[in-house]
Amino acid sequence: MTQNNFAIFAAGCFWGVEDRFRQMPGVIDAISGYCGGHAEHPTYEQVCQGTTGHAEAVKVIYDPAVTDYETLARSFFANHNPTTLNRQGPDVGSQYRSICFYGNAGEKAIAEQLKKEVQKHWPNPVVTEIKPVAPFWPAEEYHQRFLEKRRQG
Repeated sequence: MTQNNFAIFAAGCFWGVEDRFRQMPGVIDAISGYCGGHAEHPTYEQVCQGTTGHAEAVKVIYDPAVTDYETLARSFFANHNPTTLNRQGPDVGSQYRSICFYGNAGEKAIAEQLKKEVQKHWPNPVVTEIKPVAPFWPAEEYHQRFLEKRRQG
């Protein structure tokens, strides 16, 4: 049986990020949640207040026989603006910052290299944080598969 791996990315509102990752080959699940802060079991309301230090993030569970961390990280960088500090589009606040979490030295090296590659294509500095994986707290159920539910409704 193939072991499943995971990666965590924060790239603005988790609804769209989760939806894009779900569509990638090899992604088994994508879970909206909160990561990178200091509060345990944060709620959406607490994260939106900006006092928990968490960012809206997505935990991507993937099959390493089909895809890998680098492919996921490339998609992360390609699907948001990594040059806007604490914002993505109309969403403003530290919970919308760009973070690429890594689980080991190999993933860190990949994230740092991709950040350098991406910088070549942007006139403004890439502000994506590259941080060690931190505790991930799943968001409330109504946030899970939010866009998918709206398309079906």
